[in-house]
Order: sequence, then structure tokens, then C-alpha cells
Amino acid sequence: MQLADKVIAITGGARGLGFSVAQRLGEQGAALALLDMSAEALDRAVLELKRQGVQAEAFVVNVADETSVITAFEDIAKRMGPISGCVNNAGITDDALLVKASGGRIEKRMSLETWQKVLNVNLTGVFLCGREAATQIIEAGHEGVIVNISSISRAGNAGQSNYAAAKAGVHALTVTWGKELARYGIRTGTVAPGFVATDMTATMRPDMLERIASSVPLKRLGEPDDIAKSVAFIFDNDYFSARIIECDGGLRL
Repeated sequence: MQLADKVIAITGGARGLGFSVAQRLGEQGAALALLDMSAEALDRAVLELKRQGVQAEAFVVNVADETSVITAFEDIAKRMGPISGCVNNAGITDDALLVKASGGRIEKRMSLETWQKVLNVNLTGVFLCGREAATQIIEAGHEGVIVNISSISRAGNAGQSNYAAAKAGVHALTVTWGKELARYGIRTGTVAPGFVATDMTATMRPDMLERIASSVPLKRLGEPDDIAKSVAFIFDNDYFSARIIECDGGLRL
């Protein structure tokens, strides 16, 4: 897909990986609809993108809330025209062990609230935004692309039952939608990042970051633009659909 003047929605687009994706797609001429929870963060992101010569608009949304998502996508169509692509990037973590025991006695368990909160954003949010994106693309009568951001944790990671399950489900949606939506000219793809240098990792202790980096065959954390390039590839390659790009420096061998 040629991105010039195409409207692309990016959830979690005000910062981190989402903002890097916005910059990369914006450089290729896309008009960006940034969706995020924080109006202030969105305003800063839009201002910076416009300073770089990129067309961008801000839309406050809670991706876990159906009404909020429907309203946001309707607003995008009204203000910018129907979308041609969607990057489902918004996500959260709330890590905990399934159960923690000592001496045969359970001390702590992952709460249903902790489980559900992560599933609501990381999986249901992808479903809701993907559904609205597909609806809008089909009704507009043009081709489209939906990219879902998963994680290396989709293969399972201790302390992340909720996050791992959600991220595995995200790629299952990509495969399912790829089969269902091809007839309408819609392609899908997943990008699964490994450890990436973001605001979140910047708060970690230097010794922890060093241990993480040393576990990666390339001996460094990924950069947000590494992930953005993977997303851009999916948009660019018209024969790529329903598949996954694992961008993790070789960590998951």
C-alpha cells in the first residue's frame, strides 16, 4: 500500500512505540489519527509531528470501552475521512505470578481484576478497534491494512499470565482476520517486539538493563524505530498477510 494521503489510525500513538510508528508512517506521507488516553500527551505528539511536516490529529479514547472506540472512529471519519489502516499498539502490563507459595501454603494469587484489566486493554481493545477499522475500510470501498502489536511474551513468560495470553490472542486475531477479510481487500499482520528501549525500560536499574541486553544475541535492546520499520514493511508489502514479524534481536530462537 502506498501511504501518501492515506489515513492511518494508531492506538497508543502519543508516545513510545506508537509515536515511533507514527513518525515512520508519517514520513511516507500518511495522515495520522493518533488515539490515546491522555489528551495532553496527544497534543504534544501532534504538535511534534506537525513540526516535522506530518499531518496528524488527536483522538482521546479508551480502547477497552466499546462506546469510546466507536465514537473515536466515527470522529476520525468525520474529521479526516475514512481510514485505510489501523495499528493496534495500545497496551498495558500488570504482572503477577499465578500463585505464590511458601512451605506448601499459598501466599498470593493473581487477582481476577489484574487478569481482566490487561485482557480488556490488550485483547478486547484490539478486537474493538480492529472491528471498527474493518467496518470503515469496507464501507469506504478501498483496500486496507490492520497491524496488531504482539510481544515476545506471547510464547509464555513467568509472571505474565494475563499479558502473555493477551499477546498470543492478538496474533490469533491477525490470522483469523487475514482469512476473513482478504475478500474485502484487507490485509493483516502482527509485529512481536522483544525488549525495546522505551520510557518503561528507562526507569529500570542499569544493572537490570545490562542483564536484559546481554541475554539478546545482538547484545542490545531494540529501538522503537526498529519496530516501526517492521510495521511499515507490512503496509508496504502487498503480498504479506496473516503472518507475524518477530523483531527481537534473535532472542526467541
